[in-house]
Amino acid sequence: MPQIIAETEIDSDIQTCFDLARDVGFYKQSLKNRNEIPVSGKILGLVEEGDVVTWETNHLGFMQHLTLKVTELKKTSLFVDEMTEGSFKSYRHDHIFKEQKGKTIMIDKLHFASKYGIIGKITDYLIFKRYLKGLMTTRNKILKQKAEELSKR
Repeated sequence: MPQIIAETEIDSDIQTCFDLARDVGFYKQSLKNRNEIPVSGKILGLVEEGDVVTWETNHLGFMQHLTLKVTELKKTSLFVDEMTEGSFKSYRHDHIFKEQKGKTIMIDKLHFASKYGIIGKITDYLIFKRYLKGLMTTRNKILKQKAEELSKR
């Protein structure tokens, strides 16, 4: 199963970073060029453990719906969302936050696997891993900018 790990150092407090990362509206705004919109479940505000959000997304030219459930949440250090319905065989995203020398280290660990057997596995490594890493990097850059902007106020 492919895994993507991204680490982002943010010059902001951990609470601000944690809340931005679980803010449905901020997530939608940060990926507006990808046309990701929440269509059911928790469509506004901060997700909490047990919350479910269904996203309408367009990845690689394919419109799809992905339903994610927050299966674990430990304020301000961790939340986990897992796919309950969607086009992947499995999908789990761990959002980890640590304080270090007055900054926040945000660590994303994404585990995913496509359906369709060996074809899915090949597609995961040749296409999806790079694509999803780019998506995560873009979102994290925007989150970093927003959190650092908020911390200067």
